[in-house]
Amino acid sequence: MNAPQPGSTQLRRKLTRVATASTGAQAITQTVSLLQTVVIARLLSPVEVGIFAAGTVLTALLVDVSEGGLRAALVNRQRDVQAAAETVFWATLVSGVLISLGALAAAPVIGLVFGDPTVGLVAAASAGGLLLHSLTNVPEALLQREFSVARNIVLAPAVSLAFAVVAVTCALLGFGVWSLVIGTYASSVTLLVGVWVLVSWRPGRAKASFPMWRQLARYGYPLLIDHVASQVRTTTEPVVIGRLLDTAALGFYRYGLRIARLPVNVMIGVVAYALFPAFSHIAADPGRLRQTYLKALRWVTFCAAPVSGLMLAVGEPAAVVVLGEPWRQAGVVLVAMAGLGIGKAFASVSEEAIKGCGRTALINRATAVEFVLGLSLLVLIVPFGLAGVGLAISTSAVVVGVLCLALARSALGVSAGQIARATLPSVLASLAATAAVAALERFVLNSDSQDTVVAVAFLGLDAAAFLVSYVAVLAVLAPSMAATVWHVGRSRLPGRGQRSPTG
Repeated sequence: MNAPQPGSTQLRRKLTRVATASTGAQAITQTVSLLQTVVIARLLSPVEVGIFAAGTVLTALLVDVSEGGLRAALVNRQRDVQAAAETVFWATLVSGVLISLGALAAAPVIGLVFGDPTVGLVAAASAGGLLLHSLTNVPEALLQREFSVARNIVLAPAVSLAFAVVAVTCALLGFGVWSLVIGTYASSVTLLVGVWVLVSWRPGRAKASFPMWRQLARYGYPLLIDHVASQVRTTTEPVVIGRLLDTAALGFYRYGLRIARLPVNVMIGVVAYALFPAFSHIAADPGRLRQTYLKALRWVTFCAAPVSGLMLAVGEPAAVVVLGEPWRQAGVVLVAMAGLGIGKAFASVSEEAIKGCGRTALINRATAVEFVLGLSLLVLIVPFGLAGVGLAISTSAVVVGVLCLALARSALGVSAGQIARATLPSVLASLAATAAVAALERFVLNSDSQDTVVAVAFLGLDAAAFLVSYVAVLAVLAPSMAATVWHVGRSRLPGRGQRSPTG
């Protein structure tokens, strides 16, 4: 099971294939997620969504703890992979059992913290999901090592669809907040069955060992700290909001964050799944690693910058049109969180490169800054309401993203000028397009005051105007990037990019 060291062309083909599959799968997955979010918003109240968010704060905190960074260590491992997989399987299974039991025992405390017994019941009912998740770690890691396309184009959409179908059906039947709990289990079981069907590995074919666990843990320990700190921060956010504001505000926050994270999840899903194993394979060649990192950074920024800009320009009216007037405050949160996308773009590519070259301890510097800055800003700004909450999240994401660029610069040996050339053209073009479309929406279209059909058409016009403005400015700032986009777009048109068999 030791992975071969592929040549440049072979690796590029694998990376292109899995990145394309990941992008398509993520697009389908997040589209399904958006549609079910819209439907659930029409069927459940902000209070019910807030109860689910409160009841799952502990499981969200603990979901990555059971694997302790070992899954990433297995992906990065270049020798003795069978023994490493066996060790990770048993270590994460034991952790999953213990953590699930701990979450079940702590459920009444969660109910007391939020002052709602239903929150405690949701927390108790959700505890078993941690055990199910622990059983997916090894097959997920092995599929990622193999650049599995099936994992993306088949299983990822199936998991999203399982949650959507079950949750919406249960909501229609009047299950309330429990529809979300049942939907979560449906998606977990689908993922668990799917990964074991796709992977050929089975436990018992090698011997787990403590020395192997120690090697893997040494690599994964900084990642465990990162996961725990990140989850503590994201768990604390709903607690602070629920206690200092109210449960309805927590529902607005959850849906605003959910929509804001849809494009972020696409980006991170593609970057983490495709780039991390690629960076791990080429880590022994610093020149290739730097070149691949800068290219990935350039194109991830190209995709993320306009998403953040469009969210800032039309986030509030879009939320009203899609979710309904009662959810306007979710739109306020969405606008304030506009910096999340570009910040996560910088951080995700940089962190995967740092992990690939084995410098995982560097990530803890970003973790510390994100933890302290994120919680400090939240506590300071939450008295200003949901807009303050979103602004705190945006600011910390952008600051941490820039810090990750600096850390990658140190680890990989790239220059500040190279990073600037990879990122600034897209960022500046997005800012220009944001200003133009914000003015168009505010002073001309006013989409959220129109009938639904007209409103959707106006939002489409906003998006088209943004795209035209963005590409036009980018063509001035980075002609080579604009030319590449143009040629790729033309090659995707029917009849272009390839000859017919008889041509």
